[in-house]
Amino acid sequence: MTEEYSPAAKVYPTENLGKYSILDMLRYFEEHGAMRVSDLHIKVNAPPAYRIDGNLVKLKGPNVTPELAKQLIFPLLRQHNVSKLQTQHSVDCSYRLGSLQFRINVFRENDGIAAAIRALSLDVPAVEEIGFPNDVWHDIINLKQGLVLLTGITGAGKSTTIASLIGRISEKNAYRIFSVEDPIEYIFQQKYSIVSQREVGRDVRSFQDGLKEMMREDPDVIFVGEMRDAETIAMTLMAAETGHLVFSTLHTRDVTGSVTRILDYFPEGRQSEVRNQLSLGLAYILCQKLVPRKNGQGRVVTMEILNNNYACANLIRTGKIEQLYSQLQTKTRDRQDEKMITMEKHLSMLVKDETIDLLEAQKWANDLKAFVDCMQRG
Repeated sequence: MTEEYSPAAKVYPTENLGKYSILDMLRYFEEHGAMRVSDLHIKVNAPPAYRIDGNLVKLKGPNVTPELAKQLIFPLLRQHNVSKLQTQHSVDCSYRLGSLQFRINVFRENDGIAAAIRALSLDVPAVEEIGFPNDVWHDIINLKQGLVLLTGITGAGKSTTIASLIGRISEKNAYRIFSVEDPIEYIFQQKYSIVSQREVGRDVRSFQDGLKEMMREDPDVIFVGEMRDAETIAMTLMAAETGHLVFSTLHTRDVTGSVTRILDYFPEGRQSEVRNQLSLGLAYILCQKLVPRKNGQGRVVTMEILNNNYACANLIRTGKIEQLYSQLQTKTRDRQDEKMITMEKHLSMLVKDETIDLLEAQKWANDLKAFVDCMQRG
């Protein structure tokens, strides 16, 4: 936190509620719940805005000025982060208040500095509360090795799902669990396992350095916050191949796109090698979205699930990625080597039990024709 700016200073004049400090703005998340109020956006020439149930809602008040932006944002940063912002033009960090941990990205844009602040509850939800369409999570938490990849757009709840899975693993096993994150989001409790969480820039220089060091620290479970480049992906796949259970995330909208995105990080000459690595090391891909509930009370998880059984591994190894979707459609039985589902099928299930609206489901479907087919099949 910088000495010049105070988080308790009431600096933003709202229309009806008097002046707000940045602490007042953050407490709003606690009052209404991080599952409903997910983000706060601060930028020059616009009022502060919350994302509530997926929609942006602006505070009633004046546009933020350049000085006001500093008064609201800088109290959340340590001095070294302010210095980093000056030289690198963006910074990732975290801030803790009460029962919430906030993930913060501060960046420069056309009008000045801006911030995107995401709320994460320190109380990790039980895995039963996530909203899995089947009981595949039982199989995931019993894995001894392999890569479990959580994918989806920003704000889809990937970190929450991983935290719930690792939390359950930590409860039932005496494992050594390591994470490297940028920044740390959920704080894992020390349960039956021993957990070490490291933050890029504070505890370790990079994801690659964190992964290299982990391999000498006797890990059972590894969580890599995000696979951002070819080297991190290669090291993550190697860790999964060599007997570790590895969790990571990727920003993609569906299962087939996730596999393609991983391959696209590598030059054509290496893609055959990476396909082979992925076919051997991958355990599951869970692609998820958060869709508004029909009753207007928050959002619900929808998932697409790939279980990398023999048939899927063979398709990945031979480069027939486009055929994976047919596996998701047909391998749906309650068997350990199946339990797959398409996003369209899960959306149709939620429409039929009146959790989400039909028109809303159509907006979130990756393949509208496939969704219509799921609705008609009953």
